[in-house]
This record gives sequence, C-alpha cells and structure tokens, in this order.
Amino acid sequence: MILVTGGAGFIGSNIVAALNDAGHNDVVVNDFLGCEGKWRNLAKRQLADIVPPHQLMAWLGGRQLEAVIHMGAISETTATDGDLVIETNFRLSMRILEWCAENRVPFLYASSAATYGNGEAGFYDHPTIAHLRSLRPMNLYGWSKHLFDLAVLERQKSGAAMPPQWVGLKFFNVFGANEYHKGPMMSVLTRRFDDIKAGHTIELFKSHRDGIADGDQSRDFIAVADVTRVITWLLSSPSVTGIFNVGTGKARSFRDLIGAAYRALNLPERIAYIDMPLSIRDSYQYFTAADTTRLIAAGYNGGFTTLEDAVKDYVDGFLNTADRYR
Repeated sequence: MILVTGGAGFIGSNIVAALNDAGHNDVVVNDFLGCEGKWRNLAKRQLADIVPPHQLMAWLGGRQLEAVIHMGAISETTATDGDLVIETNFRLSMRILEWCAENRVPFLYASSAATYGNGEAGFYDHPTIAHLRSLRPMNLYGWSKHLFDLAVLERQKSGAAMPPQWVGLKFFNVFGANEYHKGPMMSVLTRRFDDIKAGHTIELFKSHRDGIADGDQSRDFIAVADVTRVITWLLSSPSVTGIFNVGTGKARSFRDLIGAAYRALNLPERIAYIDMPLSIRDSYQYFTAADTTRLIAAGYNGGFTTLEDAVKDYVDGFLNTADRYR
C-alpha cells in the first residue's frame, strides 16, 4: 500500500495515475476533495481509501506501507496565513517524517524551486545545510518548504533515525493535466488555452530589464509526465536519497510556451505585450533553470520532454479534448 498525500491535487493525482498504470491499485489518497471538482482528478483511478488530512496520523497508526509520497501542502505562492501554512507545510510534514523514520517507510516529499528565491544564489541543489542557509525564499510558501528542507538535513546530521529512503523534490514550473481546480495558480498555458484556441491575442508582460526582450522572461517548464517519471524511478531506486531539483534544466520563455500552443493548434501566433504592474515589477523573477546534475549523477536517465513536444502532448491529449482529465 502506498500513501499519496495531496493525492487529489495536480501533481498528486498524476502520481496516483502513474502508480495505477504501474500496477499499484492499493493506493491511498490523503486530501480534501472540497467543492471545486477535485474528485474529477481521481475519477479514473482505483483507490484503497481516501483519508481526510485531519484523520491522517490516526489512520497511520499500526499501518504497514510500501512508501509515503508527501505532496500535500498549501501551495499558493500568494498565501498569507503564516500560522496555517506552517502547520500544514512544516509541522505536519515533520510528523509524517517522524512516522516514516519510526516505521522504516520510504518518504518522498515535495519541496519547491520557490526555496531559491530570486535565484541570486543559483539553482543548484547542493546537499549541505550551509548552502540551504544561503537561500532567501521570497514568499511564505517557499519559506515553509525551505524550513522543512533544513529540518530534514539537520535531522540527518544529528544522527536521528531517518526513513530508509528520503527524497526532497524541488519542483520547477510543472504544467499538465488535472491542474484545472487551481484557479489563478494554474499554469499560464492552462489558464489561457481557451483564448488561444479561439484565436485571441494573448498578453504577456513587457520586459523592464536591460538585455531581455519583451516576453523573454523565462522559466524551467516541465511536463507533469516527466515529474511522475522521476518519482516512479525513485521508488524503484531505494538507495537514492537526498534533495534534488526536478526540472528540465533548460529555461524557456513565456513567448515560447504560448507560441507552442498556437502551433499545436495550427493557428497563427498572436501575442501582445503589456506593462508589468508596478506592484510586482521590482520583485519579478526573470529566469529559472534547474541544475539537474545531481539527479542525473544519481542514475536518472529517463530524459525530459522538450517544451514543444510537451505542449503538443498536453493540447492534443487533454486540453483540446472533451475530457481533459487524466
């Protein structure tokens, strides 16, 4: 039995799908389904149970699990309730880590590229406490993930019991099926797809930085299918432990992303540029790119889908179909 916390969410539900596809039908989801249609993310899946978060620790008592994949979190980068975010993203994560250590259960958890802040210290997943302490997350969500990364490494350094396998995954800009419930936190491709399909002009931000053209603000966009491929590889590689970046290693522009969607639909590209709001202009991030050296050195050889192929797969397989769910 494998537990996936946050299993009704975007990345979590794709992990559940990948586990089912690999023959794991005894998957337990820990999540709130709510009233926003998140259940549709699981409608095609076979599950052993769905456990609400407030019942998780009681449910874990006496259980024997093959692995815990901990994706559950408040993931909005705009979150402002510090107490709720710390209770959910940090303290609950600590309790699950402790349980996995005591019960000798592999523990894979979601960290985030948001821990790197504005990228001044680079995007290298160096596995030391000193390096982590040099990072300066820019929002509450990133800070909560950063705190947990630090706590995990401090626990290991102290010699305290650890799970037989523990892996933190610093996800970069993930996009793909089942993110439709996320509202303004959806990827820009998902959020604007219907306008793209209708042939409307898509507005992107102008650049307000010398040497960077309008629309050339770049991110490491990674298909959720690549993310699940990394996770299934980790489950089959129990000797691999540590904190790893999960991105393609290549930065691509927002113009590239939106242009790829127009091309996937065989439509002419229509992009206009608007001024970036003053409220975010000074803190806006112009570039992210995962350094994947350590992940590849650990043995991962599954590769990463090019942006153009990933967008076409998403458009043809989900966004431009009657049923967008995986």
